[in-house]
Amino acid sequence: MEKERITKSGFTEEDAEIEVSLRPKRLSDYIGQDTVRSNLEIFIEAAKQRGEPLDHVLFYGPPGLGKTTLAGIIANEMDVSLRITSGPAIDRAGDLAAVLTNLEENDVLFIDEIHRLNRSVEEVLYSAMEDYAIDIVIGKGPSARSLRLDIPHFTLIGATTRAGSLSAPLRDRFGVISKFELYSTEDLMKILHRSAGILGVEAEEEAIRRMAVRSRGTPRVANRVLKRVRDFSQVRGDGRIDPQIADEAFRALGIDDLGLESLDREILTLIIERFRGGPVGIETIAAALGEERVTIEDVYEPYLIQTGLLNRTPKGRTVSDAAYRHLGIRKITEED
Repeated sequence: MEKERITKSGFTEEDAEIEVSLRPKRLSDYIGQDTVRSNLEIFIEAAKQRGEPLDHVLFYGPPGLGKTTLAGIIANEMDVSLRITSGPAIDRAGDLAAVLTNLEENDVLFIDEIHRLNRSVEEVLYSAMEDYAIDIVIGKGPSARSLRLDIPHFTLIGATTRAGSLSAPLRDRFGVISKFELYSTEDLMKILHRSAGILGVEAEEEAIRRMAVRSRGTPRVANRVLKRVRDFSQVRGDGRIDPQIADEAFRALGIDDLGLESLDREILTLIIERFRGGPVGIETIAAALGEERVTIEDVYEPYLIQTGLLNRTPKGRTVSDAAYRHLGIRKITEED
């Protein structure tokens, strides 16, 4: 079972409280993902000039990078309603039909984790995306008949952390496919400045930078870190976030200067101490840590690989020299 972590990029109940107020509502307020944002500006303006719905859009990339936020912004820019659901929530074709028939003309339907759609549901979605119609089977056996229902023109925005898990027929029906990248420290600092202003928190520039560096390239993590450091500044300080109070919060939370938490370091240490730095299979790592393979692959590995601490090779996982230096462990050579 995955341990609760402050640097977890997935959505938590706590995030619901803070993200609603911090999410930008317009493209002009959206920070980062410059290529995605600039392309959408053109596509949205063109669709508005033609009086048509925006073409179907697929967002893919790690969690916490603003895919849901951007879906809301698209609906606002198009001046239409946004309906939100997720792949696991749509069990049957009838569930999807109920969602689609309740849409208004040009509405935006956002499906998170779209790669987890049931295959039968996905097939209904094909005709909805292409022909704005759905086929419903009424009755069973010899008396069953198919009924075609027209639905309003709409824009489907799908979001996934696993683009490779999407079927080719579904992926090919999206007119706009955009990849989300991890954020730079500079963009995260802009986000933290904006969030601090909304929350009414005064923070020094160096404190903002230290929070940004530890946010793993993810705005959701940055806002969560800001909230935690704000608590420390309120209780242990005078309410103003300075570098000293930020560092005190990081030490208490177990976040190091690369944004790693205890289990991140445990993964690297395990590979170094028990497997001489690798290569070692992912199943072995998962068993040794008592974690599920998918949790290691989706939650921990991406950031460790992105920071250059972990390598994924055909023979298994290996740690880099940078990981030895970061952990302060001497690398054992063949001469030793």
